[in-house]
Amino acid sequence: MIDHQKPASGVCRWLLPWGKTDREGTSRARGEEPWNPLFAHLLDTAACAGELWDRYLSASVRGRLTEAFGDGDVALARRVVMFFAALHDLGKASNCFLRQFGKHARYAKDAEALRRAGVRWESAARAAQLPLAARLDAEPFARHEHMTAACLPRLLGCTCYGCLGNGPRREGLHTVATLLGGHHGHIPNADVIGNALKAARPRVWEPVHRAILDGLARMLDLDLTRLPRVVRPERPSALPLFAGLVVLADWVASDVSRFTYRRLEQPVEEWWDDSKAQAAQAVTDLRLEAWRPEPTTWSSMFTDTPTPLPFQAAAIAALPTDGPALVLIETDTGSGKTRLALSCAQHLARSCGHHGLYMAMPTRAATDQTAQEIRSFLGTSLGSSTTANLAVVHHTAGATPLVHQLIDGARGVQGDVDSLSSLDSISDPTLEYGDLVQAKHTVLDPWYLLRCRGLVSPFGIGTVDQITLASQPSRHWFLRLFGLANKTVIIDEAHAYELFQRCLLSATVSWLADAGASVVVLSATLPLEARQALITAWCAGHRTTPDEHGDAGPITVVDQHGSVRPTAPIEQPAPTDTTVDLLPDPGPDELARSLLVEAAAGGIMTVVRNRVSSARDLYTALLKQATVYGWDSSEILLAHGQLLPRDRLPVEERITTLLGLHGDDRQIRNPLRPERLIVIGTQIIEQSLDIDADRLYTDLAPIDLLLQRRGRLHRHAVNDAGRPAGFQEARVTVLWNRGADGLPLVEPPGSRFEEPGNSDGYVYAPYTLAATWRTLRERVAADGRIRISTPSDTKKLIDSAYAPPTVNASGLLGTLLTRTWADWQTELADQDSNAHSRTFLPYSDGTPIEVTSLVSGEANGDGEAGADARGSGARGLAALSRLGEPTTDVIVLYQQDGGELTYDAVGDVPADLRDHRAQEAEESRVAHRAQQRALLSNTLAVPHSWFHGDDPLPPPATWQPLPHSAVHYRATLVLAPNGRCIRGPRGRLVYSPSTGLMRLPSAGGRAG
Repeated sequence: MIDHQKPASGVCRWLLPWGKTDREGTSRARGEEPWNPLFAHLLDTAACAGELWDRYLSASVRGRLTEAFGDGDVALARRVVMFFAALHDLGKASNCFLRQFGKHARYAKDAEALRRAGVRWESAARAAQLPLAARLDAEPFARHEHMTAACLPRLLGCTCYGCLGNGPRREGLHTVATLLGGHHGHIPNADVIGNALKAARPRVWEPVHRAILDGLARMLDLDLTRLPRVVRPERPSALPLFAGLVVLADWVASDVSRFTYRRLEQPVEEWWDDSKAQAAQAVTDLRLEAWRPEPTTWSSMFTDTPTPLPFQAAAIAALPTDGPALVLIETDTGSGKTRLALSCAQHLARSCGHHGLYMAMPTRAATDQTAQEIRSFLGTSLGSSTTANLAVVHHTAGATPLVHQLIDGARGVQGDVDSLSSLDSISDPTLEYGDLVQAKHTVLDPWYLLRCRGLVSPFGIGTVDQITLASQPSRHWFLRLFGLANKTVIIDEAHAYELFQRCLLSATVSWLADAGASVVVLSATLPLEARQALITAWCAGHRTTPDEHGDAGPITVVDQHGSVRPTAPIEQPAPTDTTVDLLPDPGPDELARSLLVEAAAGGIMTVVRNRVSSARDLYTALLKQATVYGWDSSEILLAHGQLLPRDRLPVEERITTLLGLHGDDRQIRNPLRPERLIVIGTQIIEQSLDIDADRLYTDLAPIDLLLQRRGRLHRHAVNDAGRPAGFQEARVTVLWNRGADGLPLVEPPGSRFEEPGNSDGYVYAPYTLAATWRTLRERVAADGRIRISTPSDTKKLIDSAYAPPTVNASGLLGTLLTRTWADWQTELADQDSNAHSRTFLPYSDGTPIEVTSLVSGEANGDGEAGADARGSGARGLAALSRLGEPTTDVIVLYQQDGGELTYDAVGDVPADLRDHRAQEAEESRVAHRAQQRALLSNTLAVPHSWFHGDDPLPPPATWQPLPHSAVHYRATLVLAPNGRCIRGPRGRLVYSPSTGLMRLPSAGGRAG
């Protein structure tokens, strides 16, 4: 029964607990109350959950929740989920929380006025006989969400020992309560909940709690006695899906700009009407609307390529007519995989009811480039009247030009929106774009730039880190998974990920399969083990086993029943023939001379090196010899990750402008393409730049990556007729380090005492380098040349290079392969163990995971710190998106002779380091945006190894900070105009705008 006891004012006492205070002054500025009743916020959250159920959830997610919360009755499940979503903050009706009004007021606008409001609230609450302790500050403390988890099962009918009774335990109620106890990010364990119960004084607060429950049940027309019978969240995915929906509903309902603070004098029925109206408007404004595409054709989606290629048509025909699917697409780079994936997403949205798509990219640079194609696709597939939100999801998204343009598009659609929030950390930014063309109907609300929110946008593109974090216990991991589970998830460049990442991806794929989502995987060269791991993970999530039907693809479709259907187009793509040379690396000086001579009469030469130092050494050698051979320095370009984005991005833009397709008409040769050019770079060339070279040199790398690099050679057929006479044939020279025994030197320095070592062995597994060399040597023809044809040879090459050494491997090569294979297997076992120790899996040997196995805590971190989303928890516990050496983001500034700080060495760009965050004027928002972009353009990721080992740099914590507010808490280097470090590790670093950052030896130390 509802507690009708009222104070003299006539207000029921169960309405007096407060839930929100007006710290920003927004409510008071509208003439509303300084605090919002808890029950009002609970109604707002319930209304948001209902709107999201109706308009946002995919069909499969709605089905999973109906199964868990309604015993198959959709309408009942909707009301039950709304009810529980509202109860997420029930624990705020407690001494532990209500005593914090003064703390809230302390940090508020017009703090004294809010403090006085708190005094008035407490006086009214005591007069209404709300069971506040005599001394609130003396009460034991527990977090309000843990109080919810502690009290709720007993209130809903559980009489087990933990609920202060001696009856049976209602597992479903305890599961839901535990999930609600994690709505601030970490699902609590039994000890945390037990300690909260001790602080809750449940019998004292029970009348208030029961009145709140009864009030919600009355609004939702819900019979609470049915809950113990219908609440059975047994399917694993139902747990994170429910938890994610609750958090999203809470976050939307907590936006004071969209939800009003209620007056106690109003009937609660009016509160509920307001909640439903405001929730509907909020979901509309945030564009949390499921994608409901109409039937369409390929030509209407991709107007510039009106007819699908044979492999694209075959893949579309192979998709199931209903039910989710795992689709593996393995074709050459530049073949049209991205467009095929988008077409698959459109089909699956229609057939399965997925609400949108998320595309995962290996790098942030690739993210922003591919976003342009998604924008174009959405412009043709959304319909003329729909405007969709496209979130860009990586931790520097808020400072990229693409995001600003999307936000400006939102302003044009709905008027002004809030300015960007300040970034807590910065790193290497994505590519700059010039005057981008606004894609029709695609915008971005800044609301989605805050952590984790980008994944709940119906449409998103970002880094693969977001997927690898979705099955690890970082804060709000279940919200990431919830956002992805409603979509078709597209994973690009799947071959580029280490085993650790592939294990994490497989875990998330299992969860997505259990949730009813679809997954599309794109790769030019996917090793057999990686392909099989994804298929196995998908089938495990559907509690089935793969039913194989022949060899893989290039298109492989796996349905929800485990049926694996390889699909090849009737018309195979024309083969791409390549001649390969194996050349012992002659060193930078001799290689430079060869390049200058070979392209003297014309030709576009591209050199891909495994390490920055190798690329820098070759570039320096080329510049030294250029004039001797008649070259100008402007004809030699260098791009790598140790250049500041301010210096690197213009170089990359120039490379793509000169060597990419013609922007106006892709059917004609790019008129800006020069007669000759030499481009040197690292892996950024193979992953991020869509360019076409006449000739390719590359360091020895694993065979799948060599094939990926080969994709930049003779990439655009429109250039074939104009290639110089000596470059009509596609030719790749693979540079390898020759050891004293004549075999490739692949192991890093120090791994074998008698060998000097090759630092490329730190970048790639030595076995994969040696096995790739062996595989290529085995293909040497009688004329001494190696010829490969893709895609027909791709699978054979990869299978050969990744296979274990043969039993009869003998001689020095056999010894090398056997030794490095054993070392690699040990490393892979470590990666596999590391990944599995960090991930949640929905099923273990077919047994569903329970909520008690999903607990986490602050030690698991946020999953956000650093460019690669390394967790911020304790070492060994924090969620990781990838292994490898960690880095520290460092801002680089210049100090001119007069003391002025600038972003550039010349001194033309003064550094604005003022604090613009607290300013509300439009000009301040513009200045803050420009400042953040400028700082990102002057940020480098410095390897942690520079601060450890032999002759280390002093750690950033010891650097003298700059007093300026914009950089005071950030590691900042100050350089003289000549590039020498004068603040930070003084004298130990030097930077050149053309070659990048270098470490110098200390006095008596060794060079870094």
